[in-house]
Amino acid sequence: MLNVEEQKFVETADAVIVGGGVVGLSLARKLALSSFGRIVLLERGQLGAEASHAAGGMLAAQAECDRPDPFLELACASRELYPALSLALLEETGINIELDQTGTLYLSFTEEDERETTHRYNWQSGAGLPVERLTGDEARRLEPCVSERAASALRFPLDWQVENRRLVAALATSAAKLGVHLLMGREVEAILIERGRVEGVQTARGKVFAPVVIVAGGAWASQLMAEVESAPAVRVEPVRGQMLCFDSRPSLARHVIYSPRGYLVPRLDGRLLAGSTTERAGFDKRVTAAGIHNILSNALEISPALANLPLVDAWSGLRPKVVDDLPLLGASAQTRGLFYAVGHYRNGILLAPVTAELVAEEVMTGAARPLMKPFTIERFLQAGVR
Repeated sequence: MLNVEEQKFVETADAVIVGGGVVGLSLARKLALSSFGRIVLLERGQLGAEASHAAGGMLAAQAECDRPDPFLELACASRELYPALSLALLEETGINIELDQTGTLYLSFTEEDERETTHRYNWQSGAGLPVERLTGDEARRLEPCVSERAASALRFPLDWQVENRRLVAALATSAAKLGVHLLMGREVEAILIERGRVEGVQTARGKVFAPVVIVAGGAWASQLMAEVESAPAVRVEPVRGQMLCFDSRPSLARHVIYSPRGYLVPRLDGRLLAGSTTERAGFDKRVTAAGIHNILSNALEISPALANLPLVDAWSGLRPKVVDDLPLLGASAQTRGLFYAVGHYRNGILLAPVTAELVAEEVMTGAARPLMKPFTIERFLQAGVR
């Protein structure tokens, strides 16, 4: 668990960020780098201890997208920010976030898988995205651990990965060095609003007054949002994802390896992650026998050699999901000074850098960049969802 020195309660700020995961920390760092003023980040538990800690760290813009649309554009834009971000964080903090640029394999086993990957290859190559089509044998030459049953594969050379827990540590260290007040164990009970304008937040320890509040609380954001927005569709739902961790020394694989049913993520320290489930279980984060069985079945389909590895850990996290599976970014439609950076669902690690850039820019200038507009609250209001 990340350990950042506790700071005293701050009663006034220029901006309050609610939520200390990778998105909230990225925003805090970005605003601090822009000399925005006094920034207070309030986290209900420990920094990065929820979805950011549980994630696999894949930057899978192409593996996760099913069509050429604004979400793909957003995902690719964020992925492109990672090389510079990795170098900057290393310089600022001395922490290597372990950006691994080996790439991702996406395997096909069944006829349905083949149709899906053929469709994916056609639209991605047609859109000018880097994607390679491989036979099963070519995939096994790259990764000998791949099952003999794999008939073909796609390779995404720009779908990378980072060590998400090191990323959280680096962002928190950078933000603290830049003067951000990082306050843990501070659950926000309400957003303070007066005459249509935000005035700060209420916590159990008192109020923090600020003209800007950014909600980045992941799966716990719904209660705050429900109090200030009339569109019920903007509520954030927790979706449980379980993960398994194996000891893989020597390393079983170099690439991140996907199938349509699961994935393997090799870490530089010899761990091999296998995921994941998609479960509506409320805020229950227990690891279950059914979840373990599901992940193991899908992982063994990818690589039967996994059967010989010792299982060393298992955990789960709660992905924050909005009704249309897309993030909610930018200004509130009803309250001046209130902004959202929530609902990143399966792609919080991937989307954190671009979220920080876009939301921070709107906070500072009052203008939303075109890249962000498909993800604002206006999409619900225009559709008449209230």
